[in-house]
Amino acid sequence: MNRGGEYEKHFGAVPSVIAVAPGRVNLIGEHIDYLDGWVLPVAIDRHLVIEASATEDGFFEFVPVRAGFGEKVRIGPDEVFPRAEKRERWLNYLLGVIAGYRGEGIEVPGFRAVIHGDLPAGAGLSASAALETATALVIETLTGATRSVCERALLCQKAEHDYAGVPCGIMDQLAVGAGRAGCALLLDCRDLSTRSVPLPEDLVIVVADTGVKHALGDGEYRLRREQCEAALAFLGAASFRDLDPALVEAARGRMDDTLYRRARHAVTEQQRVHAFVGALTSGDLETMGRCLREGHASLRHDFEVSCAELDGLVEAGYAFGAENGHVGTRMTGGGFGGSTVSLVRREAAESFRAHLEESFASQFDRRPATFITEAVEGAKALLL
Repeated sequence: MNRGGEYEKHFGAVPSVIAVAPGRVNLIGEHIDYLDGWVLPVAIDRHLVIEASATEDGFFEFVPVRAGFGEKVRIGPDEVFPRAEKRERWLNYLLGVIAGYRGEGIEVPGFRAVIHGDLPAGAGLSASAALETATALVIETLTGATRSVCERALLCQKAEHDYAGVPCGIMDQLAVGAGRAGCALLLDCRDLSTRSVPLPEDLVIVVADTGVKHALGDGEYRLRREQCEAALAFLGAASFRDLDPALVEAARGRMDDTLYRRARHAVTEQQRVHAFVGALTSGDLETMGRCLREGHASLRHDFEVSCAELDGLVEAGYAFGAENGHVGTRMTGGGFGGSTVSLVRREAAESFRAHLEESFASQFDRRPATFITEAVEGAKALLL
């Protein structure tokens, strides 16, 4: 697990702890983790790494090596508060976690942290949750505090709510922390129970990053959540788990069209998760592909979180053809940019990846960043 070396380059010393947190893709179950839904994420082999050591003066020093974050910064122990300036907002993911442990009575020491890795930011792959989780593991390792994966995920989620201003669900933080090699994670976002679902050995995941950066704290994500809450209130239900598509359809003529479509996505997406898990278990590739395609269409039309670049990649995926090894493609993550996730047969992965890049380039005059990945273990820390 040792992915170190950057700390020594910057500080001429060896760090005392290295925390490594993977990104995630969500196979299906989008925008329903904050609606008590079921989701099916996978931890992927792109990681964010923090190498750190405690400081003697109690100050925090953060050195981002990787792209997508800001500049090196030094913060006093009494300067742990949310940042509003755009160039400093990335710090909120770190500072919110520090504040969270302090709020639980943990005396968090100042520490130097060099942040690097190969997980792109703003690509819909949960770089923010990886940063939060890695920070949490650094703090636990330096202090001797211990938290379960679920407790840590809840603390990191609260940090994102309170400091980053993103009312996210719990999926990303739990997927980053509880990932299992070779498996997707079926997560019940109501009771936070999880079940590992083995992925077929002959399938791999292809991720394609549109390069369109999303910023979920800019308001659209929050708006979708507010619209879903308004739809529930109109329908007189406490949760979309208490509803089914027939009931939502029966109310269509009385509902605002936007609220109707938000509700339709929420209830149908939950059904797709269960259908997809059943298809995974039985090896029904046709049903898996249909669930992914219908899920993207729902996100595009009913939830309105897709974009032309995501749609182009999805259409290119299905144009490749099931007969050539393609199973299914859809957008993954919060949307408004970011990435698509595709399931393809292992032997077809490289040709499929090239097909996506060429098709995208013909439409948008640039190539997307693509990579082939499999399910990996969740975040870990090593005390050196």
